Parts: sequence; structure tokens; C-alpha cells
Amino acid sequence: MGTVAAHGLRKSFGKVQALDGVTLDVPDGSFFVVLGPSGAGKTTTLRAIAGLEKLDAGSVHLDGRDATGDAPADRDLAMVFQSYALYPKLTAYENIASPLRARRCSSSEIAAAVERMSSLLHIERLLQRRPAQMSGGEMQRVALARALVRSPRAFLMDEPLTNLDLKLRVEMRTELTRIHRSLGATFIYVTNDQVEALSMADYVAVLKEGKVQQVGTPAEVYERPANQWVAGFVGSPQISLLACRAEGDQLVGEGWTLPRPRWAEAEDGRPLLLGLRAENLSIEQRGDASLPGELYGLEPLGDRTVVDVRVGTEILKVKARPTVTGVPGERLQVTVDLDRAHVFDAGTGLSLSDAGR
Repeated sequence: MGTVAAHGLRKSFGKVQALDGVTLDVPDGSFFVVLGPSGAGKTTTLRAIAGLEKLDAGSVHLDGRDATGDAPADRDLAMVFQSYALYPKLTAYENIASPLRARRCSSSEIAAAVERMSSLLHIERLLQRRPAQMSGGEMQRVALARALVRSPRAFLMDEPLTNLDLKLRVEMRTELTRIHRSLGATFIYVTNDQVEALSMADYVAVLKEGKVQQVGTPAEVYERPANQWVAGFVGSPQISLLACRAEGDQLVGEGWTLPRPRWAEAEDGRPLLLGLRAENLSIEQRGDASLPGELYGLEPLGDRTVVDVRVGTEILKVKARPTVTGVPGERLQVTVDLDRAHVFDAGTGLSLSDAGR
């Protein structure tokens, strides 16, 4: 088993509240990503689970047993860091073998385990090299192998791909997903990169300023964000938000009116925010629900163009064909897929979507 449960974690550093009641339940064998910006409390959460931070309040349970007071060495967890933390004078083989030697495993057991991990990570050719003879991607694979070789209860990964270039990061995302499937182990992975979270995770916990904003599958977090902040943090281009108010069965904004989605129940006059993702808007198709605007700019991205459209004082981002053209100031109609729209309370930021969808 490899279940991890962190309940009500609180931790402050002076006047800074790093963790403010963080609760996470990580199922056995899941790839669980903790996502958030810098300063959200992601690494502190990971360190608290590992026993490297003394908590002000809260508990950590491992496989159903209270491990809050256990020393880090007694928790049977393996960590992979942003810095590779390899021993510079040891070969890759010796680095990978080091945790097994600390356990006083036999030479034959060590050799078999290193062979298995090096094969899984495709690093057989690196085993006799030292870190100075490896690239960043190669060192990261060796660091992963050193953590994986122990077969611990769970793996804790603190932004392990941050130091890699874009091409290697894409490759390692695929590799980590493959390794997770092969091992069936529990991964808790910290990142500020939403692409890593959405592409690799079984579950995502979104943190902001030491508080959990939402926990769900990648699809749930993207398609049904719990609040305005999650909607704005997850997704690229960033979600567009239009101020409006409820008026009967309509949403009324600055110079525009749209049908109010049936699930967005709100009393007349209530200040709201209409959230629209770029892929749910179109300037090339006509529909019953549309917004008047003018072309503000074009962002060619190769396989598509993001069209910036000014609606009132706000800018909408619309995904369009790569061949789309236009002149700034040109009048446009933006068709809205209201079934995929989001409506938030302007005061609290909470989504109205879950009430009726």
C-alpha cells in the first residue's frame, strides 16, 4: 500500500502562514500533483509529509497509520528534488546503489536492483559515468533511479523537471508517466507548471497562499473550476472574464447581453463574472449567443492563431485557424458556447456552475 493523508496542516514561518489547513488524501498508486504558483505552500506541504518540517497543527497518516511524530527516516518515503543531489565523486551506478548500501543489501541484490532501474529509465550506458560527464536530463534520470530503486511507500517529487530545457521537459513528462504506470507506485509531484499537472496527473490539488482551492481530476479542475482564481490559473491562454449582472434569464454586461445558462442561478442585479475559454469562442461561426467586439490583435502560434478581441473594456482571447487575418479595429462578432461557459460570483469568486450542471 501507499496511501498518504495530510489533514489540517498548518505551518508558519514568523508572520508568514505557509500552510493554512491543507488537507490532501492521496490514493494508493495514484499520480497526485500539487499545483500552484511560487509561495503557495507546495514544497512546504511536501516537506511536512516527509517529516522535514515540524507542523504547528495537523496530522500525516501513511497507509492509515498516524506518522506525524515519525522521523523522516522512519516514514519510508523517497524524495526527488529540483537539484539532482547526486554525489559528484560517485558513478551513476554507485549513486543509484547508495540507498541500498545504506540498508546493507547484498551485492547481488544491489546489482539486480540497479540493473532493473537502469533498464526502466534507459540509462544503462551511463552507469560508469560521474555527474560531471552527464547532461541535465541524464542526471535527472539517475536521480530518479536512485529514488525508485528503494521501492518505498511513496515518492515525493519537488519540481524535478524545472532545470531541464523545454524539449527534455516534454520527454521527461512522458517518461515519468510511463514509469508510474510500470511501477504502480504512489507519486506526489509538486509543480508550478499547469501543463505538467494536466498531462501527467490522476488528481490535481491546486494551492494558493497555503490553502487548497480545489482537488479533482485534471478534467474536473479545467472544466469545472471551483472559483475564479483556479479558472484563471489553470488554462492557456488564460480564461477571459467579463463583468456582468443577472437580469431575469439574461446576463447583461457592458454593451452586450447573453442568455443566462440555466445552471447559473442568480438573483436580479447580482454582480457576476462570465468566464470564457479561448477554445469555446469563435469568430468564424455564427450562433445564437454572440458578443460584439473589435479586433485588438493577432498572436500567430503556428498551428493556431489567438485572436484578441476587445469587448467593452475587456480583452477576449479566441482560438482560431492559423490562416485567420484581420485589421485592428475591425468589427467582429464572437460566438459563445454557453454550455462550456463559467459564471462566478463577483464578490466571493466562487463558481455558480456546480449548483445545477
